Amino acid sequence: MEQNLLDVLKKSEKPIVLYGMGNGADKIADRLSKENIKISGVFASDGFVRKKLFRGFPLTSYGELKESFKDMIILVCFGSNRPEVLENINRLQSEQELYVPEVPVYGNGLFTREFVYENKDRFKKIYSLLADEKSRQTFEKLIDYKISGKTQYLFDCEVSPSEPYNSFLYLTESEIFVDLGAYNGDTVKEFIFRTNGGYSAIYAAEPDIKSFKKLTLNTSDFENIHLFNACITEKSGTVSFSMGSGRGSSKGGETETAALCVDDMLFGIKPTFIKYDVEGEEINAIRGAEKTIQAHKPKMLISAYHRNDDLLTIPEEVLKLRDDYKIYLRHFPYLPAWDTNYYFI
Repeated sequence: MEQNLLDVLKKSEKPIVLYGMGNGADKIADRLSKENIKISGVFASDGFVRKKLFRGFPLTSYGELKESFKDMIILVCFGSNRPEVLENINRLQSEQELYVPEVPVYGNGLFTREFVYENKDRFKKIYSLLADEKSRQTFEKLIDYKISGKTQYLFDCEVSPSEPYNSFLYLTESEIFVDLGAYNGDTVKEFIFRTNGGYSAIYAAEPDIKSFKKLTLNTSDFENIHLFNACITEKSGTVSFSMGSGRGSSKGGETETAALCVDDMLFGIKPTFIKYDVEGEEINAIRGAEKTIQAHKPKMLISAYHRNDDLLTIPEEVLKLRDDYKIYLRHFPYLPAWDTNYYFI
């Protein structure tokens, strides 16, 4: 098993620099500070360099830091799936020691060797239940990546977003689709594309007000679509909510918003396919669909990258409700390990 990234950084004599700013960089800088690991600089992509300070360091370019240090360790502090960004990261990696630290989007804790050892029986159980070799390979590569921050593990297991639909997630033209975390309608449109424009009904929920307005506008021409401006969680009612930027919205904050559980949202409707991408609320959302899952066994796509223990807790929670699902795991091109999903068929 790989070494913990923090242990590697503590032992290194190379200067450590951050690539990027924002929330991810803050989380990484906080962790480095806690471990008494020194930062020596911060840079942005060419064209994004501004007269700005981050953690007391002037924002500069990679070229300027290379002139100063020659050899360094680069920590990538943002997420992206854009080909040109991934290509640039590969270029930097050909010149420098580079890592993409895994920090949870929500919640605390780190994915370390110790975390894996402490939960080795749970990891072994989930591994044994995975339905195909690609899922097992992805599971192993994700563990090694999360511990080490080495990008090659993700590159080695990534697949095209089309692959699941060609391998095991077969959709018909009579699906009843439930989109939890529908954002601006992009995944509704993808679903319609995957079913060649044929489906029975769509139920889509999005809590963020701005995103919900975009969802409403972008799906206005679709038939048999039902939209809900609500946070999907374990029980219906109201919850505090943070209206973030785009996909940055999440439970917790100063705004009161409607909350729905799936069982109440569908009220007897028999879904055939449910997509969960609810910003760290996946476990509560699964619990709120208990009756629906037990009665109808819908196909499910569940995001598995928001919390530190998602690889374990998501399949464990689903299997409490039904133990006859086949479980698949896939990772699409993205750094860090975002766009990683479990599929229950």
